Amino acid sequence: MVGEDLTSAGLAAAPAPAVPVEALTVTQLAALGDRIANRTWAAGLPCWFWGEGVYLLGELRLAQALGRPCPARILDWFDAQVRAGVRVEHVNDLAPGTAAVLAADAGRPSYLGLVRALATWAMSDSLASRAPGGALEHWPGAVWADTTLMAAVPLGHLGAATGDRALLIECGRQLVAHAETLQHPRTALYAHGSHRGETLWCYWARGNAWAALAGVEFLELVASLPAGNGPAPDLSDLAEEIADALRRQLRALAACQPSHGAWDVLVDGWPETAGIVDASAVAGIAAAALRAAQVVPDLGDEVTTAGWRAARAALSFVADDGTLTRTSAGTVLQLVPFGYSVIRDDRLQLWGQGLALHAVAAVLDALSRGEWPR
Repeated sequence: MVGEDLTSAGLAAAPAPAVPVEALTVTQLAALGDRIANRTWAAGLPCWFWGEGVYLLGELRLAQALGRPCPARILDWFDAQVRAGVRVEHVNDLAPGTAAVLAADAGRPSYLGLVRALATWAMSDSLASRAPGGALEHWPGAVWADTTLMAAVPLGHLGAATGDRALLIECGRQLVAHAETLQHPRTALYAHGSHRGETLWCYWARGNAWAALAGVEFLELVASLPAGNGPAPDLSDLAEEIADALRRQLRALAACQPSHGAWDVLVDGWPETAGIVDASAVAGIAAAALRAAQVVPDLGDEVTTAGWRAARAALSFVADDGTLTRTSAGTVLQLVPFGYSVIRDDRLQLWGQGLALHAVAAVLDALSRGEWPR
């Protein structure tokens, strides 16, 4: 392409050596997870927003993987937010809702009412605009992969927790509508988003992580429903469609995974961002790939192998103080590929910390099933 700017790619640091397989023990992973969590709380979770939502869900997944109760500091955080008053003005404001649903089981049933208010906003407020295919828009005229995890997944968790099948179905419909807009029919990778109704085919790594994790969350929710007569036909159909989209996406990501395990910020090797690693995206994709093996039929061993390689690569970027380094900044939709080259090592990023914990938890869960690291 004429006018390519290869400056950032040329200056990209080499990937860190992957975490050795022998370091993936329960004891060492628990210590690593605690270091990441303690570092995050020391930095602070300032407000009710998407970064906090991603982080809190990651810490809860870590607690579940270690058989621990919901951390008291998470309950304290939610209690403080409720006292201060939660305002919803954007789809990203729904993100803490997933963690709130999970935390409700720890003696805070009132949290479900809070998440119900979030769901009501998403389903009926004029600010919750929708694309022609029904996808919740990040901004009017823009569908983003981020929204699958930030807004659709909280609806699914609330629906599963309360028996409201309509909300669980809405979660699935959102994932399908986003896939119809953002998943490329040939590559099966996800674009970050669309602009004024046109999909911009930049295969942003963290966008692929958001979409993959959202798909796994939905499929796990469906799998956890009481046996009875099984899920309703509409849920079964949605689950099958989402499993197919996730299967194709994860296979495509495995096929373009670099030998060192860490994808670039654009996963297809775009020249302007070649060699620029986003550790948060690698961690998120790793978690999705390892968890997907339990809910996606015929996934393929290559995906699980890619998940292990990605987890070892991502966790190698955790600094001694518990900060996940080489994490991309809060990233709006970019109109040109070069715009995705911004990596922040000067400050902790909440979503990076959360996705690192998602990866640690997924590895712990895999070890508990008797899987051997690769």
